[in-house]
Amino acid sequence: MNNAEHTNDAPDARHAADGATDERYERGLALLRTVGRQEHPAVLDSLADIAPDLGRMTVAFGYGDVLSRPGLTLRQRQIATVGALAAMGNAAPQLRFHIDGALNVGVSPAEVVEILIHTAVYAGFPAALNGIAAAREVFERRPDVAATPVDTEPAPGDRHERGLAKLAEVDGHAGDQVVASLRDIAPDLARYIIDFAFGDVYARAGLDLKSRELASVAMCTALGTAAPQLRVHIHGLLNVGGTREEVVEVITQMAGYAGFPAALNGIAAAREVFAERAEN
Repeated sequence: MNNAEHTNDAPDARHAADGATDERYERGLALLRTVGRQEHPAVLDSLADIAPDLGRMTVAFGYGDVLSRPGLTLRQRQIATVGALAAMGNAAPQLRFHIDGALNVGVSPAEVVEILIHTAVYAGFPAALNGIAAAREVFERRPDVAATPVDTEPAPGDRHERGLAKLAEVDGHAGDQVVASLRDIAPDLARYIIDFAFGDVYARAGLDLKSRELASVAMCTALGTAAPQLRVHIHGLLNVGGTREEVVEVITQMAGYAGFPAALNGIAAAREVFAERAEN
């Protein structure tokens, strides 16, 4: 949801009699101010000349209904949103806003960079590189963000062994099945998953595993083309301390960023995973 912001907080007269709408709108506006740290969010002004109702829907539904839900912290929600927008690769203004918003609610610059590096695994290097370019723009205009590169020491040990251990920790049996399914046709791809995705990226210290899996579930849901991988990472989020409620919340949140079909398909994947785990 883009947040170029508005200068008139008064509800539109057409909606003044609708107490429920006004309550949702005011709740959303308060949350939007927290995320954006601007008294007058510009999304309404930016749409006033052509689609004022869309501006109100963005505030009332996107923030008043969805992002205000209690199932995730604002920090977790911004991690999921930055990951999803970076992975989709088609919403640079909104990505910049939500990188800024992530910083405002307690995500560190180093963690933002890690989320964007993590994107390379699920959406490719172009998406990650474009995400880093967006982050650079945000960092450069914020005096509270140090302009130093985010660099971490390589994780110790053999990257293949490190990757196997991290794959087992995160995805368990579901990850093993993915690797096994490739051995007869693309064993090198299986090795890249272990060595790069888990040995290089997941093993980095800049972002905790639960945050990585929240971002992974958001990315796979938003992309809409990765149902098997989404099921694996729903398992993964549960394996590293996530709850069923958090799984449902992050997928529900994607309705606002990737559309209801993506969220509905994500919930269908979650239903399968929950049923599978209940049987075991």
